[in-house]
Amino acid sequence: MPARPIITLTTDFGQGSAYVAEMKGAILSINRQVQLVDITHSVRPQEIREGAQVLAQATPTFPSDAIHVAVIDPGVGTNRDIVYAEFPWGRYICPDNGLLDRLASRAEATMMVTVTAERFFRHPVAPTFHGRDIMGPVAAHLSLGVDPAALGPSHATLKRLDWPGAIKLANRITGEIVSVDSFGNLVTNITREMLAGVPTDDSVAIRCDEHETRSIFTTYADQPPMTLVALIGSNDQLEIAIVDDSAKIMLGVDVGTPVEVSW
Repeated sequence: MPARPIITLTTDFGQGSAYVAEMKGAILSINRQVQLVDITHSVRPQEIREGAQVLAQATPTFPSDAIHVAVIDPGVGTNRDIVYAEFPWGRYICPDNGLLDRLASRAEATMMVTVTAERFFRHPVAPTFHGRDIMGPVAAHLSLGVDPAALGPSHATLKRLDWPGAIKLANRITGEIVSVDSFGNLVTNITREMLAGVPTDDSVAIRCDEHETRSIFTTYADQPPMTLVALIGSNDQLEIAIVDDSAKIMLGVDVGTPVEVSW
């Protein structure tokens, strides 16, 4: 049997939001056979960088013909563009506000279109809900085989974002927390590559705000419950965690908090 087309949804609407159901309803009204996958609806409101990281983390694991709809859209209703873009990992529909920045830093888009063809929209279009009335329906039409070139004119360039960068010196790396996962683990912008050659035993200290832990471990279970640990996570970034609890809550820190590794 032919595979069912996949459409994923990433939003800042919040878990259990009726807005998510409205988007799904608009999509299913066009194609009942589509397979809808929720990546997350817990991106912090209007946090485009967080949405960009989620897309870069999750979407490359899907089949390359999947359609990924992302709606973190503080500029909804303004003259910002909605873009369709193809990357080696999939097809994307989202506001052109930086959501595709992390993906674009890995590879060039092979096709980009500004979505303007109103015949593929749900009508009337609410000026504050383009996820339901434009992006979701366009994804549904694509899942039925609509040629992306029919969506609108070629899109020249994607909006890019400024990202905080970690800095490596002789015996110190300074960075910051760039995201918090659903377990409360603190993900930093210090990468596995930057940590190459850095000791992993207790001669290395990891500081976050006024909190400190020593050693870089392999897994959370390397230490007992309620222990503050540092390790390299599945996305090759240094994480700070409380075993079996939330580091965000226990440490009282959040995105933007400085982190230092010294040895």
